[in-house]
Amino acid sequence: MLPVQKPQPVYHTLEEIRQRKDELLDQMQTDNKQFSTVWNQLFVKRDDTSKGDYIASLVANSVTVIDLFLLYRKLRKSYGGIMGLFGKSKKKH
Repeated sequence: MLPVQKPQPVYHTLEEIRQRKDELLDQMQTDNKQFSTVWNQLFVKRDDTSKGDYIASLVANSVTVIDLFLLYRKLRKSYGGIMGLFGKSKKKH
């Protein structure tokens, strides 16, 4: 699909160009403020975390890593590695 082209405004004086430039600058500053607000909301640091929350997070992440490692071992044993999953494993004699 082709991009929609907006009609380009025609400027007759240098003053019209300056006015448009000021309008665009104001619009960019407003957009920048909105973007900054949304960005900062994404990365809010939590001050209410305790040591218990930290340890619970650490345990949960450790369990996930162990689970992935065990899955990898099982797949490697069953299929002979990653390439075996795609049908390119070496045939055993």
